[in-house]
Amino acid sequence: MENQLSTNSGADGIGTPDTVPGGGAGRTVFAIVRTVLAAFIIAGVIVSAGYAGLCAYAANGKTIWPGISVMGVELSGLTVEEAAKKLDTFIDKSQVDLYLYYILDEGTHVENYRPDTPDYSFPLRDLGFYPDTMSIAQEAYDMNVTNPEFLSLGWRYLTGEGETEYSPELSVDPEQVTLRAQEAAEALSYDPTQTEYGIEGDALRVTLPKNGRSVPAEPIAEKLQTVIRNAPDFAVDIPYSAVPHEAMTVEEIHEKVYIPVKNAWFDPQKWEVAPGENGIDFDMETLRTLMEEAAAGQTVETQLIYGEPKLTYNDLKNVVFRDLLGEASTKVSGTAARVNNVKLAAKAINNAVVNSGETFSYNGRVGRRTAAKGYQAAPAYIQGLTVDEIGGGVCQPSSTLYLACLRSNMQITERSPHRYVPAYIPPGMDATVSWGGPDYKFTNNTPYPIIIKTKYADGYLTVQLIGTKTNNNTVKITNEFISSTQWKTEYRTDRSLPKGTQKVEVTPYTGKTYKTYRNIYDGNGKLISSKFEATSVYKVRNQVIARNP
Repeated sequence: MENQLSTNSGADGIGTPDTVPGGGAGRTVFAIVRTVLAAFIIAGVIVSAGYAGLCAYAANGKTIWPGISVMGVELSGLTVEEAAKKLDTFIDKSQVDLYLYYILDEGTHVENYRPDTPDYSFPLRDLGFYPDTMSIAQEAYDMNVTNPEFLSLGWRYLTGEGETEYSPELSVDPEQVTLRAQEAAEALSYDPTQTEYGIEGDALRVTLPKNGRSVPAEPIAEKLQTVIRNAPDFAVDIPYSAVPHEAMTVEEIHEKVYIPVKNAWFDPQKWEVAPGENGIDFDMETLRTLMEEAAAGQTVETQLIYGEPKLTYNDLKNVVFRDLLGEASTKVSGTAARVNNVKLAAKAINNAVVNSGETFSYNGRVGRRTAAKGYQAAPAYIQGLTVDEIGGGVCQPSSTLYLACLRSNMQITERSPHRYVPAYIPPGMDATVSWGGPDYKFTNNTPYPIIIKTKYADGYLTVQLIGTKTNNNTVKITNEFISSTQWKTEYRTDRSLPKGTQKVEVTPYTGKTYKTYRNIYDGNGKLISSKFEATSVYKVRNQVIARNP
């Protein structure tokens, strides 16, 4: 029998066999296939509609896309108004931080690791930075929805493939930049400090010097022009150079602080004994070590050492100018002018007071020898010749004083022998002087003041040193002849002389060398010491005879 297949048309227009091989099971399979296919179609329609809605949301949403930031400020999920407000708040709170680095030399520098605290800061707004944040926020909102194809928006929104950082064109006010740079440069620059010292109580306090700092304004201004590119930190590195200081040495500080102990002394102005003064000192090596170990600008201190006078007012008052220390006398000869000059110079040094440790200068005391002071022209040695000179003869008081100082056991500071052996004093015991030339000086090496006393009587000049003896010692000065150079006679023709006559033009002097010794004896006449004092070399001068053969 012939099988017949009949079909019926369903509501959806898809034919479904009423009978299939195998019976009822075949009808079930076709029903399932039809249902699944319908579900896929429906799902596709739903998904397409949902994606289109997502694209529409991405294009027309009221908030900024996820992940979008401006100047490092996260704006995602905010409306344009909210984003603008957030940007304003961020700018209001932001500050520009300056960090210094040291310029080692031209072209190189040593950067500091940035510390937690910047070297200088000021509000970002001070650069005249007032951008249109509403426009910036709107542009941040528009950046991912302007121009792209509509159907790509949903995918980009979901995957985050859109732009995340919006970099608007931002600028600062050049005039404000210049002002802020100058202010920062002035605030960061400072002058070097010098060594400072002072006395506080019993201590010497020394503050070590410190280099200054020079920060130029130009590099600051240059970097501030583009500082907004460093968002969100707004930090810049600024170069500086050191300004060297001038340090005082320990020796220089000591020179300023040190006050020597001053014993009671005799005031020649008031002509009375003056009290002593305490001294101030410190250990220089201790201070040197402290300063070497201290950092620049640090203050160190060391204890002061106070000293008291060993010779008090009462000690000196009872013994001042009590004893004759030594004296010398020389015979004064020559012209009346020379005698006059000897007396004037002797008078000038009479009553001169030399306190302990002081140095006496003969030229300083007598002064320049002038006619206005009463000095007259008398024989003197000028470049080996004997000529008349104002003040000739003033070497005799200086020589007599020298011998008195030797016998008083004084310290001789400056002394020169005459050109030729003098006739009024033993060789090696004279002291020549001239204004602008050699001077005679001695130092009072006793603990007491001394006074120089001079007297002219019966053709003799006597010089005494009066002070205070601390022992019974006496001094004897001796000389030792070393050698001599005999003079020669030189002749000169002089037709102005009568025929067959001659005359001595230059008197001769034999050249001689002596050594002088200082011999000290105790009160019993026993020799304590014999010390070489000086060598005196006197030149030779030939005799010159003029003649007319």
